[in-house]
Amino acid sequence: MTARSLTELMGIEVETVYGASRFMQKVTRAPSSVTIVTAEDIQRFGYRNLADILSGVRDFYVSNDRNYSYIGSRGFSRPGDYNTRFLLMIDGHRLNDGIYEQAAIGNDFPLDVDLIDRVEVIRGASSSLYGTNAFLGVIHVLTKKGRQLNGIELSGEAGTQHTFKGRLTWGGRFDQRDAEVLLSATRSRSKGSRELFYPEFNSPDTSYGTVHGGDGEAYGNVFLNLSHGFFNLQGAFSSRKKDIPTASWGTVFNQPGTKSVDDRGYADLRFDRTFDNGLGLLARLYYDHYRYDGDYIFPYGLNRDQAIGQSWGGEVKVTGVLFERHRLVAGVEYTDHFRQDQMNWDEFPRVDYLNERRSTYQWAAYLQDEIRLLPGLLLNLGVRYDHYGTFGDTVNPRLALIYALRETTHVKLLYGQSFRAPSVYELYYSDGNMTSKANPDLQPETITSWELVLEQYFPGQIKLSGSLFHNTTRSLIALQTDPADGLLVFRNVDKVETVGAGLELEKRWSNGIRGRIAYTFQESENRLDGTVPVSSPRHLAKMNLQIPFLNERIVLSLEEQYADSRRTVTGTDAAPYFLTSVTLLGKGWIRGLEGSVSVYNVFDKRYEDPASQEHVQNTITRDGREFRVKLTYRF
Repeated sequence: MTARSLTELMGIEVETVYGASRFMQKVTRAPSSVTIVTAEDIQRFGYRNLADILSGVRDFYVSNDRNYSYIGSRGFSRPGDYNTRFLLMIDGHRLNDGIYEQAAIGNDFPLDVDLIDRVEVIRGASSSLYGTNAFLGVIHVLTKKGRQLNGIELSGEAGTQHTFKGRLTWGGRFDQRDAEVLLSATRSRSKGSRELFYPEFNSPDTSYGTVHGGDGEAYGNVFLNLSHGFFNLQGAFSSRKKDIPTASWGTVFNQPGTKSVDDRGYADLRFDRTFDNGLGLLARLYYDHYRYDGDYIFPYGLNRDQAIGQSWGGEVKVTGVLFERHRLVAGVEYTDHFRQDQMNWDEFPRVDYLNERRSTYQWAAYLQDEIRLLPGLLLNLGVRYDHYGTFGDTVNPRLALIYALRETTHVKLLYGQSFRAPSVYELYYSDGNMTSKANPDLQPETITSWELVLEQYFPGQIKLSGSLFHNTTRSLIALQTDPADGLLVFRNVDKVETVGAGLELEKRWSNGIRGRIAYTFQESENRLDGTVPVSSPRHLAKMNLQIPFLNERIVLSLEEQYADSRRTVTGTDAAPYFLTSVTLLGKGWIRGLEGSVSVYNVFDKRYEDPASQEHVQNTITRDGREFRVKLTYRF
């Protein structure tokens, strides 16, 4: 059954995805469970960053320690792990940096959400195509093109915590020159929460546990996408400064000056052409830059932490159809991390604790074959070989059997193995053995995943998606306290097994109303000691609703999120929470002008996330009720 016939007979539009197989295909044929979040969704629900977007996706939840945002999915989320088990990409360009392997999803993400055309959330092990970090899933962000703006767009917003943001974007297509351009710049500043209370510091020496004005944030980013013929040049740069109010790593409580600054940038030049015989060729060269500067105020003075990562690389990918039954994807990739520096020192007097200056490389080759065995039956086989200058070789396969039982019913049986290489931070970081020490013997962690997926379409624009999943992760890299010396160190220690199920029902009415409900149940256990992993909610539930009025000139959007209790590092539980957010969007009243009002956490629910080992606190309190007013004018 083709997507066109589904659309014609039932009014159902089958979404497409690129990142699941590295070519465009219907989600019903993809070797993964996929969720697509569109630009319209982002606008209507008032999502402010990628963390907001992922919070609304089935199986996903997001925590925050008032410095960075952390992804959780299917029961797995390690506070302080920098999202290293998810591959994050913009238009196929890897964003995980070369020091911490961090996937930045908060305001440190280097793209304004208004420039996102859609987000592909691809669940499951995907190292067979992408190598490291594609451990639990791939988050692929596709950007808008210049032709979608065809002019200048000016946007401004203001909200609680004295938050202000402005964006200026220009885009257009020039048919006579076969060229297209999009250029955008964003700037934002926020004072953060005016006052935060942490009972762990409730004493006269630490201002009775209250932090005043230590939660500010400022960031800016620029983005360029330029196309001419078969060539495309894309680049982005962002800088974000965040004050840290939690006194992490033993810094002085309620003392201004402890902060982190993250700079990220990349340039990606590619040639992408499909020839008349159907052969597709992609060749690209890229450069990445990452810099971290951390200022930490300790009782004895200022300590500075710095990391600089720079790399370049290239990739060649070929796609084509062979013997009418085989759709092949093959490629090779090389990355040279020519600068991976980590430094740590006291400023006054100057005392150096860490001065690691390293370089590493990796190369890989991958092959995927989508085989049409029978009408309606697909077999997708993929395998990737990776070689690392640090630990050696790894091979990771994926197998997917996809069957269209009926014209509207698709069943997928998925199997995959993935790995995550230890980052240079996990391998070599030490602050002079004051609080942490290096472990150069770390090995990659691995995961084996099984999943059974059902995608059912009903008349009346109803879609039902469900999955059963089983993950086994081995040699997990975890930050631990060494009982011998009390120092924090990364080690391959845990083996976690997860079983669960997810269910999602989506309905679109003829009057434009759209709704979706989703539920995820999972149980995870550390097989080494029988404990439940940290930050692993058993139940997750989502509900969202979009109600248009006056021919969609006004749209009211409501979103509900529930997360079950989560175990903390100390073995207690962070309480479950239920959040409500509402956005009212208006457009079409004045030509080119759009406006929205959003209220987040409408009922001012107090909720908390499990803290990491770097914190004295057991949990970190999230923000209460917030609002935002946004105006966008296109001319």
